[in-house]
Amino acid sequence: MTTEITPGNVRNFTVSTEIFYNPSLDIYSQMIYIVLSSSTADTASLTLDEVAKKGRMTTKLAIKAMQSLVDEQLIPHKLFRKMIGEFQDDRLSWAAKGLLTYCKEHKEITLAELLTLSDQSGEDEQSIRKALMELERNGYLEEFPELSRLTS
Repeated sequence: MTTEITPGNVRNFTVSTEIFYNPSLDIYSQMIYIVLSSSTADTASLTLDEVAKKGRMTTKLAIKAMQSLVDEQLIPHKLFRKMIGEFQDDRLSWAAKGLLTYCKEHKEITLAELLTLSDQSGEDEQSIRKALMELERNGYLEEFPELSRLTS
């Protein structure tokens, strides 16, 4: 099967060559960066599966590659979260994922309230703070300014 390239479906784009000299980025991260850069107008509507397919890799490799790009601040964390969701981010422990899920349903929760709830679950203050720091480090507390201040 051949695909004819017509002027209507050709897109020119520019990618900084810096990504090829960044030792933190593997070939998969570089390819995902190229895929996302070439789809800038469509990036908001791209799915993770589409990005992986265009990058000729598995979904799991695409997620890891995107995590590297977020860590290097080459793509925004919001785009990453939108495309993969919290539960596919393997940088987060189950404790952090559970805490994030709870916080999303209780947006105005305070640390004092979390600690009160932790007494019911058997978690101690240290565990709660550790999960909060994990969420902060990976960019998940942007929408929770009250909790974000506590990790500083």
